[in-house]
Amino acid sequence: MNYYTNKTVWITGASSGIGEALTYELVKLGAKIIISARRQEELKRVQQQAGAANVYVLPLDLEAADTFPTKVQEAISAFSQIDIMVHNGGISQRSKVKDTLPAVQRKVMEVDYFSYIELTRLLLPHMQQRQTGHIIAISSVMGKIGTPMRSAYAAAKHALHGFFDCLRAEVWRDNIKVTLIMPGYIRTQVSLNAVTASGEKLNELGKNIGHGYPADKTAQQILKAIRKGKFEKYVGRPFSQEWMAVHLMRLFPSLAIKVFKNAVPE
Repeated sequence: MNYYTNKTVWITGASSGIGEALTYELVKLGAKIIISARRQEELKRVQQQAGAANVYVLPLDLEAADTFPTKVQEAISAFSQIDIMVHNGGISQRSKVKDTLPAVQRKVMEVDYFSYIELTRLLLPHMQQRQTGHIIAISSVMGKIGTPMRSAYAAAKHALHGFFDCLRAEVWRDNIKVTLIMPGYIRTQVSLNAVTASGEKLNELGKNIGHGYPADKTAQQILKAIRKGKFEKYVGRPFSQEWMAVHLMRLFPSLAIKVFKNAVPE
């Protein structure tokens, strides 16, 4: 029996990319999985491709916070418990600060930050009652650095680190773990779905994303980090430019800021 056998894992953003890859890996490991995203037809596709009866489809719009209480109760009822919560849904952004409408800044924060903290708040009583649980927030390398054209996205990811570090300090006595995952460039649709200054979809595949680390290998790294109870973990291509960026910011922040301000947006 491995670590994930019979554990119930709820994954948001499970209709593509990292969330989809995590679903397939967890099926292999014998977990029970609840998959959420806006697109029900894509969730059903993932469920069918997973080929497992223990994959439960739960459509969820991360901008519809008023539905969260009902969705959380449905998720708990699906398999009677939630052992691991993986906050993975989100959107990226590509625009300069001076051009980005306030509504776009708010939209990115609503999806990438506020949805995570509200779902967590609603799920906490269940985990505290059971005196066990693990909450995972998929952040980004952008949660540690700042580059041009990413203000809203980086702001949301930076906020996740502050919130979940505080949460960890509050709930460890309840045997609840908290892990922050920082992906580098991963081969997903994240840049295609990124929002521009006016809120329109970018519909462009960035070069770094197109040549990014495979989602299935990233999922394996994430599951290893969860199993080991890591507080914070970079995932993606080892010794890549984004891996170096995180370490440069940690060790030589002044030099890092000089380097990042000249980064070419992709």
